[in-house]
Formats: sequence, C-alpha cells, structure tokens
Amino acid sequence: MIYEGVLTKMKTELSDTVQYYLLFEQDFLNLNQVLNKKLSINFLRYKCLNCGLEKKVFANGVCYNCFTVLPEMGDWVMRPELSKAHLGQEDRDLDYEQKAQLQPHIVYLANSSNVKVGVTRKSQIPTRWIDQGAHEAIEIVEVPNRYLAGIAEVALKDHVSDKTNWRRMLTNDLKDLDLSQIREDLKQYLPEEVKDYYLANSKELEIKFPVVNYPAKCKSLNLQKTPFYEGVLKGIKGQYLIFEDGVVFNVRKHEGYEVSLNVM
Repeated sequence: MIYEGVLTKMKTELSDTVQYYLLFEQDFLNLNQVLNKKLSINFLRYKCLNCGLEKKVFANGVCYNCFTVLPEMGDWVMRPELSKAHLGQEDRDLDYEQKAQLQPHIVYLANSSNVKVGVTRKSQIPTRWIDQGAHEAIEIVEVPNRYLAGIAEVALKDHVSDKTNWRRMLTNDLKDLDLSQIREDLKQYLPEEVKDYYLANSKELEIKFPVVNYPAKCKSLNLQKTPFYEGVLKGIKGQYLIFEDGVVFNVRKHEGYEVSLNVM
C-alpha cells in the first residue's frame, strides 16, 4: 500500500506500548502495524511546512526565510532561559510568545541513553518524553512560565547532562537508574526562585516502545544523500524508525520532506 505526503513528526499515543502514527493530508499510517513488514521511503521534493513553497527546508520543516521570522522559531524555544514574555518584552511576536511562555512548564529528568534534564510545557507531558525515547522519566518542578523552567535547567545541567546519546538510545544500551534519588540529590542546585515549585511527590513514569529487535550498531538514513531506501521495519523509538539492517530514520529531522511510502 502506498502513502504519499509531507513528513511531520510522528504523533504518539501512550498505552501499554506507545502507538505511532504518520499523518498526511489525506491519510494516516499506524506504524505499529508495519512492524516486520518491508517499507520503502522515496524522497520526492521539499515543501516548507509554513509557506508551502517547494524550497529546501532549513530546520523544523520550514525554509530559511520562514525560520528567521516565525515566532515559534525564536532562540527562547531551544534556550528557555532567554524567555522574556514574563517581562512584557517582545522577541518576534509578543502575543504568541505570551501564550507559549506564560503557561505551566515542567523541568524533568528522563532516562533514554543516560539521565538528562529537560524542559517542556506541561501540556506536552508525556509526549516530550516519548519523542526523546525515554523509557522512564520523572518531573522535578512545575513552574508558571518558561523563563523559570529555563533558569532551573541551566542550573541543573552543570550536574547532569541535557543531551541524549541517540546511538545508545537506539541500541537499547541503557542504565538502570533511580530517577527519584537523582532528583532528590539535584534539589539543592535549584535556583532560589524555583525551589518552592519542587514536586516532592511526583512518580516515575515507565514507557514501553514497539521494538521487535534492537540493532547492535546503527547507521542514520539521510534522504538528502540517499533519496530512496527500503528495509524491514523492526522498531519505533523516540522519533526514529529502526530497520533490520541497522539503518535508523529520524522522522522529525525530515519534517518538510515530501515522500512516497510503500508498505509491502
């Protein structure tokens, strides 16, 4: 069966095992049903997710022109400590930034390849953890805006990583960690203005991913360099498809790529 459309990050649904969906304009594909089947990916063209033009995508599925002006592409997205909406200061669009930044945010610990600290909007729990391929995660603080979450993350990443090792995550090279204890150990490093938001009673969430076999080694598929690929799908974790030959495909990195998928 053939599916055609522009890639966006996979939609997920938390259940006993995470359910994954690719959504297209006229159709959708439940990728869990493709496990152990042959899947081909054929790159057709670029399509900016914002302006819709056939222009090479720069980041997050949008062309360079859109990337430089869209409020959701501001530096505060990747660096929450740069948020200024709580001060009434505009970066690109104050109305957008107030809606995005002035809402509850969570600072958390996640274990995907190693323990890491991260920030997300409360409404994105547990989606954010699933997208990172975390098999367990726990909340540290819940704060009322993105700035407070950002300064908490900056303080904590002096003591714990803020990056995921994607190769270890995809080969399932995992450590058994006590996130509750690590969180308690890190509490002392929280900034004073954040300490009152500490979530002493939050519980670890465990997440199971639909993976039949993990590869011993993995090689990343880049559609710009290899516009056609075919392989047997053996797993889905984070935003990656894992194939039998060890090739892994980062769907999110290919947002804005129009493709044809053939399930055999």
